Amino acid sequence: MTSPLTLSAQHLTRFHGSQCVVNDVSFMLRRGEVLGLLGHNGAGKSTTLQMLAGVLPASGGTAEICGIDLAQRPELAKSSLGYLPEQPPLYRDMRVDDYLCFAARLHRIAPARLAEQLHLAKQRCGLLECGHKLIGTLSKGYQQRVGIAQAIIHQPAVIILDEPTVGLDPAQIREIRELIRALGDAGSVILSTHLLHEVEQVCDRAVILSRGRLIFDGSIDDLRRHSDIESSFLRLTREEA
Repeated sequence: MTSPLTLSAQHLTRFHGSQCVVNDVSFMLRRGEVLGLLGHNGAGKSTTLQMLAGVLPASGGTAEICGIDLAQRPELAKSSLGYLPEQPPLYRDMRVDDYLCFAARLHRIAPARLAEQLHLAKQRCGLLECGHKLIGTLSKGYQQRVGIAQAIIHQPAVIILDEPTVGLDPAQIREIRELIRALGDAGSVILSTHLLHEVEQVCDRAVILSRGRLIFDGSIDDLRRHSDIESSFLRLTREEA
């Protein structure tokens, strides 16, 4: 039985001035999937995610979250969406609990449910012992956990994570990847990255962007069978490094 559709992007296009940075991109996400949005720096990944999160308006095309048009009913669509941008929106001088309660209020979580939702988000992100700590005193890995916790505190159907492992040490990367995989078991996740092996380890499916265009949409097994795409991507990744 096919899982319900949680996100649909159809012909998304975005211009910056006269430059087309995302060109006619379409893909879908289903419940229980972790989708890897793969591409090199400048491929259009962050712009695509910003359109899906309602941060940037699309120049063309549509996006639906759980069947709700993001442009026509943005408030309702965003209530089913959690978003962690590449730079986590953290207030370093706030304590973890205070910050997450602030995020919960922004998501209009009822006061009667606040304590329960706070505990659940911290539990899922491994933050139960960090509630009274200042965010600025936490390691980068734990700050990423706080960023993810603010994105899931309202239990959204769709979670969008933009390069969540960048700048972390190997142990922190493993922990964040395990967390992402667990989040995908309960909902739907889009993970943006420029690392092919990260997509292969964490994701069920992959979408690849190149210069703003979609060049691949399929399962991880399909990606491995397209050796021309895989070898080209690995070569370019080494050149970027």
